[in-house]
Amino acid sequence: MVIKLRHSTIYNVPPYFEITQSKSFKSSKSIKEDMMKRLSITIIVSFLYFVADFVAAQPGVLDISKFGGAPNADITVAFTTAWNEACASTTAAKILIPAGTYKMGLLDVKGPCKAPIEVQVDGTIEAPIKNDDLKGAEQWIKFDTIESFTLSGKGVFDGQGADTWKHAPIAWKDTNSSKRAMNIYFHALTNSLVTGVTSKDSKYFQFMVLACRNITFNAVTVIAPDESPNTDGIHIGRSNGVTITNSNIGTGDDCISLGDGSEKVTVENVNCGPGHGISVGSLGKLTTEENVAGLIVKNCTLTKTENGVRIKTWPDEPGKITITDMHFEDITMVDVMNPIIIDQEYCPWNQCSKKNPSLIKISKVTFKNIKGTSGTAEGVTIICSSGVPCEGVELNNVDLTFNGAPAKAKCSHVKPLVIGKAPICGDSASASPLASPASGVTSPSASPTSNPASPSASPASASTSPSASPASASASPSASPA
Repeated sequence: MVIKLRHSTIYNVPPYFEITQSKSFKSSKSIKEDMMKRLSITIIVSFLYFVADFVAAQPGVLDISKFGGAPNADITVAFTTAWNEACASTTAAKILIPAGTYKMGLLDVKGPCKAPIEVQVDGTIEAPIKNDDLKGAEQWIKFDTIESFTLSGKGVFDGQGADTWKHAPIAWKDTNSSKRAMNIYFHALTNSLVTGVTSKDSKYFQFMVLACRNITFNAVTVIAPDESPNTDGIHIGRSNGVTITNSNIGTGDDCISLGDGSEKVTVENVNCGPGHGISVGSLGKLTTEENVAGLIVKNCTLTKTENGVRIKTWPDEPGKITITDMHFEDITMVDVMNPIIIDQEYCPWNQCSKKNPSLIKISKVTFKNIKGTSGTAEGVTIICSSGVPCEGVELNNVDLTFNGAPAKAKCSHVKPLVIGKAPICGDSASASPLASPASGVTSPSASPTSNPASPSASPASASTSPSASPASASASPSASPA
């Protein structure tokens, strides 16, 4: 059939119609085949564009060797470049530091990032030996303002702190010691995980957690000799929802320490030693401190530590906060010098005044199913503030021995509830040690209104400020002297 076009004009029609003034249509079969071919080509091209866009948005594994990082060399620039690419990715990315030994200088990487990031460390990363090479920074490595961050691997962060320890007085004596760098500082992280890695021989704290929410440490290892000053394993401040599990911590200060503003912290299946134990505080130095609420420590073993589980506050200082809902249960002590301590007259080396009592109120504290051996005759020491005595303290099945005999207890300004086998202590200002009771005896001085504190009790509300300054009491390296 011939198409006659008015005024001999050829109209603009779809390309699969070949129309002229004097030619007929192609057969319908040919038209369909041609259409299918063109449609197939269009689909293929569109798919290739889609794949190209996806690949561009998906960096995959960013091996630092691809960014110039090499063993026995400084990888600070290589890591920073890889981080910037990963942080800009719209899909999850992983940065890999493979097996080998690397150098790294001062590192401060920040979010927010567009998608989750994992840093997998399988090598050993060494800090500068000289603290001065970190330019007075409070940390060697800092991860800041990131959501859904993971630090994983079997690698080691070696702070090489031995040289610094020789020249660094303990923190509370010398404010200049705060210039010693922590190994790794996590600031304002949300829904994050640290798993598998080792922190070794930090110049100061090993891990610092400040202004974080929902962060978990699993199967981490901390290593430092017991004489290393202020090498706290994991120090927590102004953070909510911190979990530490299945970890081994041996260091020269507290294995785990809680500063002000710590809420909903769980410590489970942790081996601690050497070190100064698991501590809340010290607290009370500053008026800017925030309440501490909601700690569960369970299924832990402390071996040859200076202290076991401890709460410590300063006397004659202006801090006036509350410490509540502290629960320690199913804990084994192995030759621990001071297994159970509440000390509201905390004054190391007698360098402070005890003229006025601590202003901090401690309540709802349970010590349950704690057994083992004490390095001193007094396995339980509960010295509360004369101004705001402790309330709701419970000793439930505390079975500690010293040289084969039951350990004793000394207490003041507290009326603990005793359940099962546990040392009895009364509200004695002289804090005289008393012998352990027989099983099932309740302290005659126990307050009739005292109720056992439930480990699942909801902690009192205390705001966690994501913008808290690192200079706050909890962030201050001087927050946790020996």
